[in-house]
Amino acid sequence: MNRIGSSALRADDVTLAYGREAIVHAASIALAPGRVTALVGPNGSGKSTLLRGLTALHRPSAGRVLFADGADASGLAERELARRIALLAQSHPDPSGVSVREVVAYGRFAHRGRFRSGDPRGAEVIERAMAATGIDALADQPVAQLSGGQRQRVWLATCLAQETGIVLLDEPTTFLDVRYQREILEIVRDLADDGVAVGIVLHDLEQAAEVADDVVLLVHGRIVATGSPADVLTAERLSAAYEVPIDVEPDPSGLRIRPQRLRRRPLVSRAA
Repeated sequence: MNRIGSSALRADDVTLAYGREAIVHAASIALAPGRVTALVGPNGSGKSTLLRGLTALHRPSAGRVLFADGADASGLAERELARRIALLAQSHPDPSGVSVREVVAYGRFAHRGRFRSGDPRGAEVIERAMAATGIDALADQPVAQLSGGQRQRVWLATCLAQETGIVLLDEPTTFLDVRYQREILEIVRDLADDGVAVGIVLHDLEQAAEVADDVVLLVHGRIVATGSPADVLTAERLSAAYEVPIDVEPDPSGLRIRPQRLRRRPLVSRAA
């Protein structure tokens, strides 16, 4: 379990709402340097909302989000937040007439002064971020001409170019084939091994078991379990959370997690 005292970022009893409807209720979570924390749970459980709440893009109606130095995320200016935390969201703008390299360069805005000056390492960092995500060969291509999977890797490279101590990823393997899913998970693990605090939303429970040090299970906007993958991703907890029988077996790579086979129901045929 994450230790609050060593956290890079923590949420204390945070409630997040859209209008009058609370989506996340009194959630407490800590992201520690060098650890991957996976948020899992059924659709609509509040995973993405909680992740956005950690960035102050969605301001809490109750509770606080604090950095290790005690700074409240809600009180920081956009540029200061961008130096501390990077977010790969589910949806992105669709830039037209902009190359891959130019989009990845957006990640450097917090490191630059006026007129894009004062960032001597910027070009090197951008090239490294593109190489790490396998898009360096696409650097001069317009982003609008790329596939969904290629764009996903462009936006991940943009996050890496920010060079923050905290990286939050909302379903980063979406749109990717098996090869690039593996590579993204390896990047996530490398970030943590380099001392970055990583928070990641994943639908694939086996991926969560493999890559995460800590797992947070949400159901109906509430955290119902926090701990190691083996402690949280149990058959009993997952079956209750997803409302379908789920089998969990130990595996050399992590856990093998499978819903039990559903009973076939006869199709309703219309009378001729």
